[in-house]
Amino acid sequence: MGTPMKRSSNSRRRNEKMRLFVTTFIGVVFGFFLGVTFPTISLSKLPLPTNLIPSIDPPDMEKSGLSTQALLNVLKSLRDRVGSLHKNKTPKIWVPSNPRGAERLPPGIVASESDLYTRRLWGLPSEDLIIKPRYLATFTVGLKQKSNIDAAVKKFSENFTIMLFHYDGRTTEWDDLEWSSRAIHVSTPKQTKWWYAKRFLHPDIVAPYDYIFIWDEDLGLENFNAEEYIKLVMKHGLDISQPGLEPNSGLTWQMTKGRNDTEVHKETEERPGWCTDPHLPPCAAFVEIMAPVFSREAWRCVWHMIQNDLVHGWGLDFALRRCVEPAHEKIGVVDAQWIVHQTVPSLGSQGKSENGKAPWEGVRERCRREWTMFQDRMATAEMAYYKAMGMDPPNSTTN
Repeated sequence: MGTPMKRSSNSRRRNEKMRLFVTTFIGVVFGFFLGVTFPTISLSKLPLPTNLIPSIDPPDMEKSGLSTQALLNVLKSLRDRVGSLHKNKTPKIWVPSNPRGAERLPPGIVASESDLYTRRLWGLPSEDLIIKPRYLATFTVGLKQKSNIDAAVKKFSENFTIMLFHYDGRTTEWDDLEWSSRAIHVSTPKQTKWWYAKRFLHPDIVAPYDYIFIWDEDLGLENFNAEEYIKLVMKHGLDISQPGLEPNSGLTWQMTKGRNDTEVHKETEERPGWCTDPHLPPCAAFVEIMAPVFSREAWRCVWHMIQNDLVHGWGLDFALRRCVEPAHEKIGVVDAQWIVHQTVPSLGSQGKSENGKAPWEGVRERCRREWTMFQDRMATAEMAYYKAMGMDPPNSTTN
């Protein structure tokens, strides 16, 4: 009687050890496969069906043990399940050549540029635009110059988008003008045209336009035709230009003085000592900031050069040459289409009286200060570049 019971007890212990071994083995194998796939499979989302592991009946194990084939079947089942999860997982999109921030989008949906064309709220988008203007003309305006701007805008054809920046905050008073409903109106009180340009004329926004006019409000355009001006700019290969100024109207520089003997001029003679090089400003490669016209390519560079906090733009005219090459050939004054500078100090009245100074005095003081700040920033940036490149800087900086 003692011998059979002893054998039965030994058999149960062997079967228990076998079950423990099998359970441990399966757990290790399952953990291994789970660990391998962990970076791409969330445990909270991992389906664990009841038939993942073939059932093992303990009585059967007690009788016959677990065969090698059964273990292989367990491994194969695990491998097939993990492979299926990999195949069903949606691949992620990452396109480094897309614009910054859009790397997760398929390239075909990326709209990296925009425009200033107004759209309808109904109908097919493809039928919204009867004509797509090729040029953009912007004016920074106050209501006091309404009649002058009205006359100026009429010098621009339907090939131009008209955009008004209202520094006095008054926009509805322009509604009675026939063209006003087609214009783009932007209003922020007491700001300059370069403040507006930096914020609303990003190169990717004005990309559809071949040329961008960024003009003051106090310009007389009686002898100006915008379409003819564009023809001359293209004919003479100008990327940055301005119309010639009537000789008796508020001249500061000889370069911008209109001439009667030529269509375009690109250089001039200034007062002695004003030009260190005949190809440098203000004797060449120079236009003023009152009425500049930029090609699309030139504006992309100029926009990046405009400082975010220096709103008057003083000093820009001496630095525009950095955006085209060769500057003394790509920058010029169009004499055949000339304008009158009326020298209306409108922005001066938008200043604030401080320390006993009139509002215009504070504005003019800041203009001069910004010029110095811009020159210092350009010189510092230039020196830092040459130092980083291990090169000796040239003698000139901003001039």
